Amino acid sequence: HTSICKNINKLYPSIFYQVKKGKMSVEILDGATIVHFLEDEEAFNNSVVNRFVRLDTNNDGLLSYDEMLKELQSLRVFETHFGIDVVSDPDEHARVYASLFIQFDHNLNGTVDLEEFKKETKQMMLAMADGMGFMPIQMVLEEDSILKKAVEAEYNKVAA
Repeated sequence: HTSICKNINKLYPSIFYQVKKGKMSVEILDGATIVHFLEDEEAFNNSVVNRFVRLDTNNDGLLSYDEMLKELQSLRVFETHFGIDVVSDPDEHARVYASLFIQFDHNLNGTVDLEEFKKETKQMMLAMADGMGFMPIQMVLEEDSILKKAVEAEYNKVAA
């Protein structure tokens, strides 16, 4: 763990700062970790509801584009390698984030309700699990992210 932190600090000081401050952590996970979490409907649903409630800043039970923008940005679609972002056209960013928002907005009414959010989050996590396969990898995760909750659920199962 110490050598991981030294490497992160040397190569990516802003990420190391977030890890050091407890806002992010380095975790080991694989596709099975995500699949097991999705199969635990209670844990998955609780995590999704908690995330949805945090994003719904005006408490209307719907997520607007503005409310979801931070979540969409946390997907880091413009990142090329472990925390290093590509400088790109702001118009391209807007188009990509709008496209991602539409993926969540299944009925195209301009907002995302809890069921849409849950369904698309599950689809994205299944795609991640499929892409990861079953070879463990190290990832830097935000402390309140759904992926972090998946790792915690797996650790709790193993510890029980």
